[in-house]
Amino acid sequence: MSYPPIEHHGVIGDLHTVALVALDGTIDWLCLPHFDSPSIFASILDDKRGGSFRITATSDALRRRQMYLPDSNVLVTRFLTPEGVGEVVDFMPIHLEARPKRAEEHQIVRIVRGIRGELPFRLDCDPAFDYGRERGKPEPTGSGCRFVAGRFCVDLATPLALTFGEHSVSSEFVLREGDEIPVVLAQSSEAPPALDGLAERCHREFRRTLAYWQDWISRSHYQGRWREMVKRSCLALKLMTFHPTGAIIAAPTMSLPEKIGGPRNWDYRYTWVRDAAFTVYAFLRVGFTDEARHYIEFLERRFRDLGGDASLQVLYGVDGRTELPETILEHLEGYKGSGPVRAGNDASRQFQLDIVGDLMDAVYLYNKYCEPASHELWMTMRRLADWVCEKWREPDEGIWEVRGGRQQFTFSKLMCWVALDRALRLAAQRSFPADVPRWTAIRDEIYSTIMERGFSRKKNSFVQRLDGEVLDASMLLAPLVHFVAPSDPRMLGTLDAIQRELESDHLVRRYDPRVAPDGPDGEEGTFSTCTFWLAEALARAGRLEEARLTFEKMLGYANHLGLYSEEIDLTGEALGNFPQALTHLALISAAVNISHALDGRPVNRQGLSGEG
Repeated sequence: MSYPPIEHHGVIGDLHTVALVALDGTIDWLCLPHFDSPSIFASILDDKRGGSFRITATSDALRRRQMYLPDSNVLVTRFLTPEGVGEVVDFMPIHLEARPKRAEEHQIVRIVRGIRGELPFRLDCDPAFDYGRERGKPEPTGSGCRFVAGRFCVDLATPLALTFGEHSVSSEFVLREGDEIPVVLAQSSEAPPALDGLAERCHREFRRTLAYWQDWISRSHYQGRWREMVKRSCLALKLMTFHPTGAIIAAPTMSLPEKIGGPRNWDYRYTWVRDAAFTVYAFLRVGFTDEARHYIEFLERRFRDLGGDASLQVLYGVDGRTELPETILEHLEGYKGSGPVRAGNDASRQFQLDIVGDLMDAVYLYNKYCEPASHELWMTMRRLADWVCEKWREPDEGIWEVRGGRQQFTFSKLMCWVALDRALRLAAQRSFPADVPRWTAIRDEIYSTIMERGFSRKKNSFVQRLDGEVLDASMLLAPLVHFVAPSDPRMLGTLDAIQRELESDHLVRRYDPRVAPDGPDGEEGTFSTCTFWLAEALARAGRLEEARLTFEKMLGYANHLGLYSEEIDLTGEALGNFPQALTHLALISAAVNISHALDGRPVNRQGLSGEG
């Protein structure tokens, strides 16, 4: 095997975990039973040790295509030759009953279909448990085989004749028109799946899973431009939702590099508080109030664990756990040799001021569009507002989670301003008890600090750090959170400066690590989220032609299924973890507001919270 491009993947899932399926029919990433569990297939991080599950045509003259069935996350990988056409339909059945999901219900169903003619196929299943550290010997069963290694166990059920290797099984077969061959991989705790009736059960699960996704996306009320891309972003975000708790992960993968060969490889399989406002805002704008509500409920449960100083943790496990130690998996070489491979994320221990503003904005939206904030929720917000008053002057690691030491980041101060502004607005609207004089005075002090020390007259732009000269694309959010008017000369200057120094052919970098060292060596690609932020900021500033061109050029960098990785290289190659939730959230926000502007409707110029 070799490493397929990151963008050559589709994603399937069951709201507990996901699998990446490459264009050649290889599942090269899967963690069971949850997003942040150890992997069973990880050949995307080491093509020899990681483990994979491949069903592919073996003809020489072969073209491959991949698509989702309409309005769903059911993936079809097609293999086309002059002699025949075959396809593999991949999905993970969804069971949302009130009872806990049983282990064997985490399944991947692969239906191999002969469409025309005939062509040779091959199946290879080679699981490598616990990030490739445990290999199991396949044991024959009445329906296929079982792989067991310590506490790990999975079953493979299929009517295909299997050839047994030391740690893997394979099958070579000819697929003919009209054939439908079921293949099921199931996490096991009981008896293996029965072979009798397997095809019928797979078809029943197929119909049920397709209906689930189509019913869910039909609840969207978005009618603007780029509807299919917005739908796909919503479906991708739903795939990254952990149903038992409502948490939404940043991405389902870990350690995919931000630069090939470089060390910037992080584990994103957790939920970040920072994404709270973006998540609630995006879901509410397109009609998914239940998802927004469940995410706020997840955060509310985390508030019960606040320390005595009311400080929040930056990120959490999907089940709410707080211990996420970062380890180096030295036995894995990394994608295309891009080590180190990291599992866990030490950013959970960082001090990041901006997350409180994100949280406050999310609660403000929740109170306005979902349901009134409770007394207990307000008391937590009150504690956090007081915490901001005490802490806002301190340096922190910032939105980009730098590992080169704490700094006085302008964006962190901006989000402290947001935290107090939203607390004051919420207190006024609901007549909540609040230290209004103190909060107001500190909010205004933060505003003055940003305007005096966070703006460079030399660059005519807001800058990354107080009293600095380095640009940072995070300041594109200033008008979105209603800190400054979109047409304010300072914001217009910031737009021009970012386009001049951080943009290349409409792709935007977060900042330039060569002039603003952040700890790790090496460079990175352009940041997909920041490009969508720029497009929306341009629209809010009234520069619609630039906004539309930037947005539509960025749409051209989606993969063949409409999915985005975290970053894009200047050659157009996808980099970083895939797919990334924050990018799809930013796409939805930009699409909604640019579409409104092009239709002559007023752009929501009042920030994420929609209030003046």
